[in-house]
Amino acid sequence: MALTHRALWLIPLGVVAAVIWPSPGTVRIWAVASVAVLALDAWLAPRPDDLRVARAPIPARRLGESGESLLTVTNSGGRRVRGLLRDAWQPSAGAVGDRHEVDLVPRERVRIATRLQPTRRGDRIADAVTIRLRGPLGLAARQRSFVVPGTLRALHPFASRKHLPSKLAQLREIDGRSAVRTRGQGTEFDSLRDYVEGDDVRSIDWRATARRQHLVVRTWQPEQHRRIVIVLDSSRTSAGRVGDAPRLDAGMDAALLLAALAQHARDRVEVVVGDRRIRARVGGGTRGTASLKDIVEAFAGVEPELVEADWPALLSAVSARGNRRALVVLVTPLESAAVEFGLLPSIPGLVRHHEVVVASVADPAVSALRERRGDLESTYAAAAAERTVALRAQTADALRRLGAHVLDADADTLPVELVDYYLLLKAHGRL
Repeated sequence: MALTHRALWLIPLGVVAAVIWPSPGTVRIWAVASVAVLALDAWLAPRPDDLRVARAPIPARRLGESGESLLTVTNSGGRRVRGLLRDAWQPSAGAVGDRHEVDLVPRERVRIATRLQPTRRGDRIADAVTIRLRGPLGLAARQRSFVVPGTLRALHPFASRKHLPSKLAQLREIDGRSAVRTRGQGTEFDSLRDYVEGDDVRSIDWRATARRQHLVVRTWQPEQHRRIVIVLDSSRTSAGRVGDAPRLDAGMDAALLLAALAQHARDRVEVVVGDRRIRARVGGGTRGTASLKDIVEAFAGVEPELVEADWPALLSAVSARGNRRALVVLVTPLESAAVEFGLLPSIPGLVRHHEVVVASVADPAVSALRERRGDLESTYAAAAAERTVALRAQTADALRRLGAHVLDADADTLPVELVDYYLLLKAHGRL
């Protein structure tokens, strides 16, 4: 049994009775009568079991976009029901207006919508649907909670996609220049054309020249279907927050921009996310390249784990597909202890076969602390920030000496720097 706000009306009635007939018996009579009225009203209330509740599937939404949870409520009983329904969700689902008045005659069906505005990436889970049906007097009600499963998948917002048009223009420019390149690493045969003055004589195709009775040269195009492997670290170091989101989310943003650009360049993209074990893997093997939709879906269910990364196991996922030269992007924070004892020993074997990039998300708050030295407390904070920056620089230098290219930038800049390096490799024929 549940009480409604109308039950409070019984209190002034008891006060009036006690004023008119001031005695302990009056209070006892009022208490017994109130309990009896409330119990009778609750007993006469409709049964929540007569209601049937079902939830419609909820389409996935990008983080920042709103969605709706639709409940279908059917009155299968023989009485009219009035009351309140609450469609409860976990707080990060951002449920707005989750309480709804219901008024159903027998055999009537109604749809109830709850707006959802998730504040975190991942699967947001529905809690119980609670129904409270009032009695004839509206003083008491019967209440029951139903388990109605529901999940809203909040996808990564992919904020860096705003840079994609400009980067595609650069890619087309590189493709245009490379299409007439005569020789060089990272090119494939395209077609034959007549020789013109200024062409490199090494590009002459002598067999075609003999057939046509005039000089013919080969033209080249950029190599396609190159292998791009993106490995995201989901260990404890990726759980640190940069702004309002974990470092892992910022790394995902950079990975998505690179994957989108590489797909337009017709390269094969593979994505591996893991820590002590692989949490998600998209593309590679017989599955070919990973589509952007598949990558976003795979990212949705991954959360940072408070464990150390097992880099030998993660990098074995790269070598398991063969040692054909590839661009391997390792998205991991430049935390000196984690890199020194985990990643650093595995780098030499990796750079022997692949072009390796280590991409790390820097925290702008650390840079801000370095500038504040107005008092003793801020000076100590600045000293700690300076030490953090020095350790990151030392770790980056160690990786560079082993042959890896290191990118260390904030969450907004890292995606751009990563795809710029990819385009640089394309332009120089190194990929």
